[in-house]
Amino acid sequence: MKKFKNKIFYLYSFLIYLVLALITFVLSSQFLEPDVRSFLVSKFSANQPGLDTTIEVVVDDYSKEVYPDWNSHTYTELVDFFYAYAKPKVVGLDFFKPNNDEKYTKILGDSDNLVAIFIPKTDFQEVPEDEKFFMSDFQKKYSLNVISDFVKPDTDVNGVTEFSPAKMLGSAIIKKDNTTNKVFSSINVLKIEDSYYPSLPFRMYLYANNTNDVLIDKDYIVVPKTGLKIPYSRIKNGMIANNIRFYQRLEYKAKDKGLTSDSSHVVIPAYQVIDSYRHLKNDGKLQKGDIDPKFFDNKVVFVGINQSGPYRDIIATPMADRHPGVDIQATIFDNLTGSEFLYNASPLVNFIIIALLSLLTFILILRLKFGKSLTILLFIDLAFVFLVLVSAFYYYIINLSGALSVQLVTLVFGYSFKFITENRNKEKIKQAMGKYLSQDIMKNVVSNIDDLKLGGKRAVVTVLFSDIRGFTSMSEKMSAEEVSMILNEYFAEMEPIISKYNGVINKFIGDAVMALFGEPIQDDNHPQNAVKCAYEMLKKVEYLREKWLFEGKPKFEIGVGINTGEVFIGNIGTENRMEYTVIGDTVNLASRIESYNKVYKTNLLVSSSTYEYIKEIADVIKINEVQIRGKSKKMNIYEVLRIDRN
Repeated sequence: MKKFKNKIFYLYSFLIYLVLALITFVLSSQFLEPDVRSFLVSKFSANQPGLDTTIEVVVDDYSKEVYPDWNSHTYTELVDFFYAYAKPKVVGLDFFKPNNDEKYTKILGDSDNLVAIFIPKTDFQEVPEDEKFFMSDFQKKYSLNVISDFVKPDTDVNGVTEFSPAKMLGSAIIKKDNTTNKVFSSINVLKIEDSYYPSLPFRMYLYANNTNDVLIDKDYIVVPKTGLKIPYSRIKNGMIANNIRFYQRLEYKAKDKGLTSDSSHVVIPAYQVIDSYRHLKNDGKLQKGDIDPKFFDNKVVFVGINQSGPYRDIIATPMADRHPGVDIQATIFDNLTGSEFLYNASPLVNFIIIALLSLLTFILILRLKFGKSLTILLFIDLAFVFLVLVSAFYYYIINLSGALSVQLVTLVFGYSFKFITENRNKEKIKQAMGKYLSQDIMKNVVSNIDDLKLGGKRAVVTVLFSDIRGFTSMSEKMSAEEVSMILNEYFAEMEPIISKYNGVINKFIGDAVMALFGEPIQDDNHPQNAVKCAYEMLKKVEYLREKWLFEGKPKFEIGVGINTGEVFIGNIGTENRMEYTVIGDTVNLASRIESYNKVYKTNLLVSSSTYEYIKEIADVIKINEVQIRGKSKKMNIYEVLRIDRN
């Protein structure tokens, strides 16, 4: 039964721990880990600058100051610069401009290396017939050639809201983290009805490598021509039912030390491009401060907006709270070009790490002392944090807050479990040892467990000795088992009586009992209580005698001797083996007084010192001038006949 209860206790404890660990992991992953991941990405993973072949042309606040009337004509000039004068490898327009300028529309339609953006429709309203016809044409012109589609995801969106009439289009959708509202990932493939469409940087990558073929398997988006393998996850957006998108985790670049501290690439303010364009168009030559078109030769150019006001393209990322959207697109292109992707440790890997860390923590807590276990765990945690930082440097993000939070729960639970189990074991030991020592002595030992030493104190106590008459001759007529049964029953009846009167059984000596009154239980009336105890013991023996005679057991009587005086009480023995007992003439005298019961055919004798305390409550017979062995002078002892127990 006890083993079953222990198993239930351990199972119940383990279930409580699992629930606490799970709750802690979920909360830490939800509220702490995004900020921790943001720190790891910005401080460790972003350890390489953006490609120097990737250039950003930005319509910033200063460009707006130089050209306050920034309109369709100005945007047309900006795009025409790359069409008429520069020879970049590919240009991505990370902004949407209404098609109300004929020249702008013509440039987009004529440029082979220019990629514009389209805006997907996400309201999932019924698509009109004319729009279905339009989408069919849109699909033929702009969709990817998917060689193999392994995952068969549900439709992301069901149409296109707006797009520019360029030869190549890409989506500029950005995935934000639901908790931090920061961008950690990029959506490189978007599904509209039955077709797949690339993101702006992915379309630019495909054009730069002269391919439109992709393969989608269960883990990667693959470009067969270049061997590029984009790891992706399939996610659901709460605003769109059954929405599955392909996205990669961004590996951000270290910030550029150039014109803007928020970008990781070379940034050219748009006004410089406009100046250069107008000077080339009007005079045929550049002026001081202009940008030479040759600077963009064979470069990848992203054109975007980074300015104050309603048209700003500013997004929070791990790198900055106001990160230019065009720099995010440029970073995605760099990731694709260098096959550089940030990986999150899989749930299985995180689980194994957390399980090992927690198991090791629990083992150390149970096996080692408090200070030593904490010291070792501190070094283990430092090593784990170092591992996480190094992994982040090599673009692999391990769940740090979740692991440490669960370990903290393990730490608290482990020490609590150890405390509870140790207390349970102490109680078991106390109960077991209480069968060999007095419970009161056990309490005294436990309360001074850290200060156990040899020595004690002098105190006035009352010592009681009781002995069974003729026990030796009686035991010769019985088997050892029968003697043991009688003694056990006898002691079992005497022990509660002694405890009732604040007495403590110091030891059993064969068939004799030695009990103390006044220590370790403090009692000012210990002489009276000792005599009352002895009187009740004799009454109980009368009952036992009749009971045993009826059971065919031998008749027996007991004698009790009591003495009050000063003793030495405390621990004697060695540092390795102690005994809590009393020493002194008072003890010896009590034992010898008890032996005179045989001489005077009495049952309860007390010394004169004890009599002084009980004479008001007891009827006695004085026995004059008894020669006590070991005493040079004779002394008086008293037989107690009756007592007033009220």
